[in-house]
Amino acid sequence: MIGKIRGTILEKSPPQLLLDVNGIGYEIDAPMGTFYQLPDVGKEVHLFTHFIVREDAHHLYGFYTREEQLLFRTLLKVNGIGARLGLTILSSTTPDEFVRLVLNNDTASLVRLPGIGKKTAERLVIEMRDKLSDWHQSSHSANQVIDKTGNTSRHPILQDAISALIALGYKQQEANRVITKIDNGSANSEELIRQALREMM
Repeated sequence: MIGKIRGTILEKSPPQLLLDVNGIGYEIDAPMGTFYQLPDVGKEVHLFTHFIVREDAHHLYGFYTREEQLLFRTLLKVNGIGARLGLTILSSTTPDEFVRLVLNNDTASLVRLPGIGKKTAERLVIEMRDKLSDWHQSSHSANQVIDKTGNTSRHPILQDAISALIALGYKQQEANRVITKIDNGSANSEELIRQALREMM
């Protein structure tokens, strides 16, 4: 099992990033909570990881915090929750907020997360409540200041944001509508994705 990785960021294209580790480029899928905290391209980063081996593919998932990694692994133990939905959940809420919803049996809020219906929300509460009962609430802030690029070519930025939302489970029509609505002409793709997820909540 690969539990941690350190390397230089070569590319950031949510929900995937490319990390150079001693000359080898690792493609890593990560939740938006991790992308919000990543340094710029060309900078070094440490990520906690989870490696999944399947017959047709090998997938490496990266997380900026240990809490994200642990929650992702706990989610994968729930019947019907796969890696893609696990990333979507972690992209739509913080680990502490998700744990709070589960411990409070708040299925009404859980079904607002993309990809989670009523039955899945109930299953999350039933199967995760005991596992998360001793969860230690963290005080880490996810706030990050995004520089205004001033780039007048908006199409690639908007398309990157829309593609990321689709990869997280949203329909293209919905992603197009929300991104168009919130675009202020200066935000980069990561900021647009963050605002879109809040809007969709």
